Amino acid sequence: MKSPASASWKAPLKFRMPAAENLVPIRLDIEVDGQRYKDAFTWNPYDPDSEVVMFAKRTVKDLKLAPGFLPQIVQFIQLATFRSYAGQDMYVGDKIVPIKLDLRVDHTVIRDQFLWDLNNFDSDPEEFARTLCKDVGIEDPEVGPAIALAIREQLYEIAIQNVTSARENRINKKGRRAAEHFPISKPSGAALDLMKLFRSSVVRKRKEWDYYKPVLDLLSNEDVDALEAKEERSG
Repeated sequence: MKSPASASWKAPLKFRMPAAENLVPIRLDIEVDGQRYKDAFTWNPYDPDSEVVMFAKRTVKDLKLAPGFLPQIVQFIQLATFRSYAGQDMYVGDKIVPIKLDLRVDHTVIRDQFLWDLNNFDSDPEEFARTLCKDVGIEDPEVGPAIALAIREQLYEIAIQNVTSARENRINKKGRRAAEHFPISKPSGAALDLMKLFRSSVVRKRKEWDYYKPVLDLLSNEDVDALEAKEERSG
């Protein structure tokens, strides 16, 4: 879900997502008085706080949530968008980064891994997701947005890490503090594994084609029920 862009509020962003639109991924999982609300969407960080409040009010009203959800939804979105102002520069070390998908949306499970060019700001996660769904024959309309959100979440974390790294490098160069006092956030284990695989070349070898092609599984109702019960217990 994209919030509508506001024409009356234009604050310059200090952070830019390495994608066509500078949308911040939001993933909510809030529980109030035994009632739980989970959702995932993207948000336009140009929007003013009033738009956040309006969205939260509509959500609480439409889903008949307890009033206590309202301030938590607002706070969560504001915190996520505030992080998008984390730094002055978008420093890119490795231009090509690995993205890995492992998602379940209702009965559909999709797994894939591919490379993303951080310096190509015309890249569009939503268009990529639509193309992927078309190529592998996914008909569920909910899968494409979930894929796009997963891509944006990984790009968002990578960008935040790069901003943090650039800031620490500037501090170190100025001689204010030692770099070792500021450990740089590292990618997840899965991302590191992919980085090792792609370090030498971005061209996939023929013997690796099967390993990197998308994997699509369609689950039965029984499988979905079992997975949801397991997720409920672990959550």
